[in-house]
Amino acid sequence: MSPSLTPLETYLFDLRGYLILRGALCAAELRDLNSTLDTIPVTEAGQWHGWVHAHSYGGKDGTNFQQIYEAGSAFENLIDHPSWLEKVKALVGGQGTFDAAHGPLFIDENFANLRGPGEAIGLHSGGHTGGKRTQFRFHNGGFQCGQVNVLMALTDIGPGDGATMVIPGSHKANFPHPDFEKHRMKPDEVTSLNEVEGAIEVHLQAGDALVFVDAISHGSAKRINPGQRRIVVYRYGPSWGFFRHAYRPSPQLLQRLSPERRRIIWPHEHKLMPPNATGLA
Repeated sequence: MSPSLTPLETYLFDLRGYLILRGALCAAELRDLNSTLDTIPVTEAGQWHGWVHAHSYGGKDGTNFQQIYEAGSAFENLIDHPSWLEKVKALVGGQGTFDAAHGPLFIDENFANLRGPGEAIGLHSGGHTGGKRTQFRFHNGGFQCGQVNVLMALTDIGPGDGATMVIPGSHKANFPHPDFEKHRMKPDEVTSLNEVEGAIEVHLQAGDALVFVDAISHGSAKRINPGQRRIVVYRYGPSWGFFRHAYRPSPQLLQRLSPERRRIIWPHEHKLMPPNATGLA
């Protein structure tokens, strides 16, 4: 796979707001990622496994293992994975400018999501919201996207499996979908985007990656099949960004990462501190 965007990928991302990278992860990587998840005994939101935190948005959306790059080398390797790193750099943009003064990228959130039958996540985001963090922008010959998500399938995700759904082109929308409020994220109920005209299911094989700008309207279909849908999401933005949640990388993780990976999860290598002060450096 070419590390940089091809002309077709550039066209399709601009047009649709997403790309599908087939076979982004190899069989050995999938085995290591899934086996690592199998060692996490957490079953309820709010519990911790080391520096990994079980989290939910409050509805029947499955379990999110936040800070999943703390789980070990299998997830550390995803930080700067060659299947998507150069593509994401091109989509976030800002290389050679003040935007990249502290590094090419920053991961403001990373998690694994495990979702079973009856679970889904509602419609959210869209170009109409005008959010700076999630903005889609093309300027001066290049992309300048506020947040680009890499969603990796650790299991096959086909019809009935609760696939991610997107409304192609909605990253440029000036108006909300007429059914946006009906199907938006709601903590006390499970909606499914299958009823939303214009939304499509993105079916993936284990090892495929969906790269999309967070400005696109997205959510998921409700899983109706038995078994479990497993995905991992790393959210990339410019290095001047900040963490979405109150999580911070552990000192142990920062110590064992390569300098290149450390800059992506902690762009400021050192704190400016007065003499005799103590703190993370």
